[in-house]
Amino acid sequence: MVREFVGFLKQYGVVGLAIAVIIGGKLNLLVTSLVNDLITPVILQPALKAAGVASIYELSYNGIMYGKVLGAGIDFIIVAWIVFIFAKKVMKEEVVAKR
Repeated sequence: MVREFVGFLKQYGVVGLAIAVIIGGKLNLLVTSLVNDLITPVILQPALKAAGVASIYELSYNGIMYGKVLGAGIDFIIVAWIVFIFAKKVMKEEVVAKR
């Protein structure tokens, strides 16, 4: 039974997937911190001051918190870019290894 389970884990790459999920979660935390603590205060501070808010997440219009959407959008773009670069590198290495 244990051998079957270990075989299942190896065959379907469950351990690799688990590692990828953990690293992806930590990458998301890193990027969120990067956006909240570095990009927003440094780059967007003049726009935030003009809007009269301290954080991008406080931006709203008639109760619609569009600042949260903007922050999530910035997070998504950065994470997608990092994943793209990583996938491109991995795919290049796989092509080289197949030759």
